[in-house]
Amino acid sequence: MSDGEGSAQTAAVETGGQSDNMTVAMDGQQQQQQQNVSITKDDGEPNPKKAKLSGGGGGEVFGRGGGGADKQHSASDKLEHRLGGILCCAVCLDLPRSSIYQCTNGHLMCAGCFAHLLADARLRDEMATCPNCRVDIAKNTATRNLAVEKAVSELPSECQFCAKEFPRNTLQHHEQQLCAERPVKCGYSKIGCPWRGPSHEASEHEKVCPHPSTTGKDVMSALDAMDQKFQEEKLLYDTIFDLMSFEKITFNDLQLKPYRTEEFVHKLYYETARFSAFNFQWVVKTRINNMQRDPALSVDRHMSYQLILKTKIPTPMSVHYLVVKGPFGDMKVNPKIYKFEFNENETETQFVTLPLPDSAECNRLLAAKTINLRLIMFLVSK
Repeated sequence: MSDGEGSAQTAAVETGGQSDNMTVAMDGQQQQQQQNVSITKDDGEPNPKKAKLSGGGGGEVFGRGGGGADKQHSASDKLEHRLGGILCCAVCLDLPRSSIYQCTNGHLMCAGCFAHLLADARLRDEMATCPNCRVDIAKNTATRNLAVEKAVSELPSECQFCAKEFPRNTLQHHEQQLCAERPVKCGYSKIGCPWRGPSHEASEHEKVCPHPSTTGKDVMSALDAMDQKFQEEKLLYDTIFDLMSFEKITFNDLQLKPYRTEEFVHKLYYETARFSAFNFQWVVKTRINNMQRDPALSVDRHMSYQLILKTKIPTPMSVHYLVVKGPFGDMKVNPKIYKFEFNENETETQFVTLPLPDSAECNRLLAAKTINLRLIMFLVSK
């Protein structure tokens, strides 16, 4: 074999070895990539998408992120929503609107539920306990939690008119004074204009309102209606002042809780626990739309209530009573006085209207876990 042929064979062997090494290396890289792909697929999760970000120089920057899935997740898992579930009352599960108390183990209770627990324990002649840990609670052992009160006041709450969120401590001012969607009357309502609409449309309506150009004779009918309403309110307040001179007056801050009847179609009603007044036991019961078969199909909703005497009385007694907003609730009610004479056979009043301003207020009360109110009773002396 010549030297040229030997060199050629040696070069061929080296070239073949290099190609074999390259083939082995490529096979190793493919196997490694397949392993990486299999590992990624074994996680059971899709590959993260590249989120499109705006670059400073007009270019596009792509990064890893969840995109729309992250937005949906953050919307359903906001911090304020989680805090709402943590800082809610342990009894009614609502965010408190007034003072917040806690037991010695730190479980939170709103002022209304706290007073209700103490009242129930007093009626059963036993010690009140925390509904979570069953530790004894009393006025001298439970403490207010100011930090939670301030935190709850800053949590967002939705405006009932514009559906925007505002801190709870500013929501009432927004709904009454600032919201552009809040219902308002026409500026000429005092002379008979019946228009009522959103605040942002009031100025446009007043520009075309025909009532400013009406004659004095036409205005008199509206003034007469206003005067009649004023006289009715004056009569109500005069009656209340007369009742305040009675010898025996009592008021109770009550909490209505929802129940269902045992009929085939379970109907909703509300009832308080027993409470004491004039040394007798009483209960307040309310119903929706006068126990309509299916009130969910009705747009117009209202509530009525009755006062029930649970103790036998030796002699008849006459009682005046009315419902007002209590210190632990925010029910909007127009006070109206009712009168009933209780005796051995008549221990329940008729269902009388709970004078709420409109159906929207009724719906708001029904949406809550409980309804807090104050019942004032006047005993007529014989």
